[in-house]
Amino acid sequence: MSAAALAQESTGRAVSLEPVTFPAGTVRLAGNLYRPYGVDPNVSGPAVVVTGTWTSVKEQMADRYAEQLARQGLTALSFDFTGFGLSGGQPREVESAGLKARDVRAAASFLSHHPAVAADRVGVVAICASAMYAALAVADNDEIQAMALVAPWLHDAAIVRSVYGDVAGVRAKLEAADLATARYQRSGVVEYVPVADPHDPRAAMPMAVDFYADPRRGNIAGWPNRFAVMAWREWLTFDAIALAPRVRVPTLIVHSEAGAIPDGARRFHEALRCPKEITWLDGTQFDFYDQHPTVDTAVRLVAAHQLCHLT
Repeated sequence: MSAAALAQESTGRAVSLEPVTFPAGTVRLAGNLYRPYGVDPNVSGPAVVVTGTWTSVKEQMADRYAEQLARQGLTALSFDFTGFGLSGGQPREVESAGLKARDVRAAASFLSHHPAVAADRVGVVAICASAMYAALAVADNDEIQAMALVAPWLHDAAIVRSVYGDVAGVRAKLEAADLATARYQRSGVVEYVPVADPHDPRAAMPMAVDFYADPRRGNIAGWPNRFAVMAWREWLTFDAIALAPRVRVPTLIVHSEAGAIPDGARRFHEALRCPKEITWLDGTQFDFYDQHPTVDTAVRLVAAHQLCHLT
């Protein structure tokens, strides 16, 4: 059945939720496993790993997508990355593409060994910045069979310069990262700045963002709104677009021209050498996190793509 046909078959079924933990390196990650209610436990089916944007905990957006994807017929696992939320790991809240890609692979491995999941029918659904981590996890790797990127933040050096103040702005952040890293190595103290704060020029996002300011949306109790300064170097030097030719699995991109760096999504899509689709919706970047109808439409498209390629 085509992805378009599957997209119209919205079942809206009930789901079950099971808190789970699983290993990633030397730590245990905390996750939520959503399953379509009433599915025969003796029949293994398709499943997806679901990840949220940078600095996020699963309750901010990954849970929402995982639950809705389960309503569409997929087993879906949301989880907290190493050092975030309820997962183990030290130091806390350090953004690392390499570490988070490892966690994505660990989540996929956990699913592939679950009795309700067919080992060769595991996909990944990544929102915003975790698109970069999903791409790294999937590149040159056959453990994950399909990838969907929702409102993806995908950057390279040129995009980084355009976002973070050209060469001088990037250099300043890299120098701050190196000083923070040296301090951590010397004393074990992690230097943090806010993730989002319109009144703090040091913040990772020094702007007013309703999603991160509203306790009914992203400003939840389990999210400390802090960014480790030493993480800037890995973030700013990471080239996600260069990974595209190394992705071998069917890939869907769902984005908006009003979202974050749509040019990165276009360039990543153009560089893919695998079966690929890109769909443009309306809505801002933050609408993709928790707003109707943007999330609903994105979920239907993603579910259709994953079911098409995992069945």
